[in-house]
Amino acid sequence: MKAVGLVVALALIGLTSPPPGHGVDVSGPSPSDRAAAVIPTPLPTHDVDVTSVARVYLDQIGDTRYVFSIVDTQVSPIIDLRGVLPERCTPLPQEAAGVLVSAGFAFECASELTFDDALELPWSLAGVVALVRWGDGTEASAYFRGDGRSVPIRLADLRAGGGTTARLAGTYFILGGEHILFGIDHLLFVLGLLLLVGGFWSLVKTITSFTLAHSITLGLAVLGYVPVDRAPVEAAIALSIVLLAREIVVGHRGRKSLVHRYPWLVAFVFGLLHGLGFAGALGEIGLRASDVPVALLFFNLGVEAGQLAFVVALIALAKIAGRARQMAVQRVEPVLGYALGAFATFWFLDRLPALWGA
Repeated sequence: MKAVGLVVALALIGLTSPPPGHGVDVSGPSPSDRAAAVIPTPLPTHDVDVTSVARVYLDQIGDTRYVFSIVDTQVSPIIDLRGVLPERCTPLPQEAAGVLVSAGFAFECASELTFDDALELPWSLAGVVALVRWGDGTEASAYFRGDGRSVPIRLADLRAGGGTTARLAGTYFILGGEHILFGIDHLLFVLGLLLLVGGFWSLVKTITSFTLAHSITLGLAVLGYVPVDRAPVEAAIALSIVLLAREIVVGHRGRKSLVHRYPWLVAFVFGLLHGLGFAGALGEIGLRASDVPVALLFFNLGVEAGQLAFVVALIALAKIAGRARQMAVQRVEPVLGYALGAFATFWFLDRLPALWGA
């Protein structure tokens, strides 16, 4: 049986620690307040239109007073706070709070925010990364998924202490699985490798090399060592599927090349590219520096789990085919090769204008 392969790339997240300031000037004479001048500093480029993920900050400036700051200017400002804050919390005028918020709002609660509280942001985004600085000096960050109507920020996921790492790991594991299972171009590349690779050990080597390659580039991109320009990367990924489809078709005609003899080498080279693709797709959405290793590891594990699920599903379909398998391979393989090539060529041509900013 012609094998299935791969285990892809993680990407996710230009993870950055909170800068010393983010558009909030906090001051106040009360000793109970975290009174500190916060000077705005430039933030990394971030395209919410591409990632559909926004960044926000929550600062505790007093025992029961807080400042909520919106980093990304592409999201709608929150004017009406009804339904956003817990019931015991009310908006606080900036002059009363002693703060200046360029994008966001201040609020006060009858008692300190607890694990049971949540902020309901009225945005139809895929998600939000929230970074919080509590009054005791501790910090935390987490990703919160949207439901198409709003994005709930659960304070339990932003309190330092027990369970935070487990929640972070679980969130990014699920996120990684979703990114591979809903990334159609990456899945089609995996399907192409399935059609190209023959033999169990060849499949194992191909999977291993692809995993290693995309892990390298994703990690380097997320940590900021390799800049990611989304437009050329996306066009190159489409082109990689075109090249893979060509090898499937010519291989069916009996013309074997280096790609057929050493598929693991091709998987490694293209894996480097696909790793950048995952990183570019998520962009710089921000996390504390200390959260990066856990988020990166479990996002990658989620990607691998999602891809393995796809591979297992293809193997199951091949088993169901039973005796008709050989005939199906002979007839369907070139058709799939042409179909992969057609789709990928369309994507490549569609993505070309972005190279010139069109």
